[in-house]
Amino acid sequence: MGQQPTLHLLNTCPFCWKVRGVIEHLNLDVKHVPVNGMRLKKELAFAGDWGKVPVYTTSTGEHVVDSTPLMKHLDEHHNNGQLSRNLGDERSQTWLNWADTTLSKATVPILYGSLGSALKTTTRISKLEAFGFVSKRLYAWAGFPIMWGIIARKRVKSDGRAPKQLWHDLLTEFTDAHEGQPFFGGEQPDLVDFAAFGYMRSVSPFPQFKLLEDHANGMAWYNRMMASLA
Repeated sequence: MGQQPTLHLLNTCPFCWKVRGVIEHLNLDVKHVPVNGMRLKKELAFAGDWGKVPVYTTSTGEHVVDSTPLMKHLDEHHNNGQLSRNLGDERSQTWLNWADTTLSKATVPILYGSLGSALKTTTRISKLEAFGFVSKRLYAWAGFPIMWGIIARKRVKSDGRAPKQLWHDLLTEFTDAHEGQPFFGGEQPDLVDFAAFGYMRSVSPFPQFKLLEDHANGMAWYNRMMASLA
């Protein structure tokens, strides 16, 4: 039988949400192990030099890292590769790359795009993550000016769109690519759907998610994805 598989994660990490969606969809018995975001390298040293979440440990003790390869691993070993059924065609590869290189970058502007928004986000993260007493307060109050001033503001300025408009444009682009089907994968979701879903779902613990809720097609697809979870 071996040991129970584990997923070392941050509760608010977009890349972890991608993997969590697949785990829930396949109804896998996986133990979630939250880690301290201020001590990632130390707490994940067992997995070698990767030093990032998510880290999945199989029942035989093998460590699998990096969210998209990890999604493929779970699909291959527990689902006969059904979610990866379309990855051999150019359309699916293009849109999977789009999710991982374009949609992924939209999470920072929506969560940290203004000083007030950044404070709400770091305060919420400090309550959701497995921080220690000191690091919880340090992240909440020292993290938001860094995330806003050094990272988010540059992304918003370089893109030129308000964070809400950016997300609405991306959701329109993605749902238009469904070609009239319920999911990108057709009648059933595929790995591209779960990659995009993970990034969007990572915004859901925060008040900024309400900025996405009036995108009709995007929310209709999101709700269908939620319904697909076991």
